[in-house]
Amino acid sequence: MNFDGNPLDRPPWSALTTSHAAFAVGNELAWRYRPEFSPLSGVREVSAPCLAALSALMQPGEIVGVFGFEPTAASGDLVEVVHRALEQFVYDKRGISAGEVEFLKLTEADAPEMMALAKLTEPGPFEVRTVLLGEYLGIRSGGRLIAMAGERMKFPGFTEISAVCTHPEHRGRGLAEALVRILMRKILDRSEVPFLHIFSDNVAAGALYKKLGFTHRRSLVVSVLKRAER
Repeated sequence: MNFDGNPLDRPPWSALTTSHAAFAVGNELAWRYRPEFSPLSGVREVSAPCLAALSALMQPGEIVGVFGFEPTAASGDLVEVVHRALEQFVYDKRGISAGEVEFLKLTEADAPEMMALAKLTEPGPFEVRTVLLGEYLGIRSGGRLIAMAGERMKFPGFTEISAVCTHPEHRGRGLAEALVRILMRKILDRSEVPFLHIFSDNVAAGALYKKLGFTHRRSLVVSVLKRAER
């Protein structure tokens, strides 16, 4: 399916061609984040030439994620790994009470712990330099990172909240909700719109974001594609 209209319909493309161009490689047919930042990518349209251009930006065996209204079929030397249904939520209000919790701003020095927490809790892909895409906040207990949330994709007027996760031993305390509230407040103070994505089967996250006032905008699919190793 080809894209047009609202930049929220294809957030990776919207980010890579605007606010996050410094983190991107590509051309008029396909763009991707440099792999140390994120595996997300975007194509101008779902077509053989655009998918070939995307493949040319990848190393053999490397994977990327492509957002779409429906699963993106592999083409050329790309191989379909998995298609996962996503739900996109947007906060279209102006007010939100900031969370009250002791937090710290995370930096590249925290990246190993952030990657470990993301691997444990699986909020979505997190790479060694993802922390540089926006502001990431964390909560520590006993010196250990136990919760985090941050800003990932950005394009004019919009910032995505991502990597929202809490260590299993510390859930049920509202830590993730507090961090999300703080990020929402920061984004709104910049006159931007917070948005986010969750996997469709993450019922608990969906309930939390609806509680916070997010509105479900539309369903999407992220297709994980791999360049054949040959």
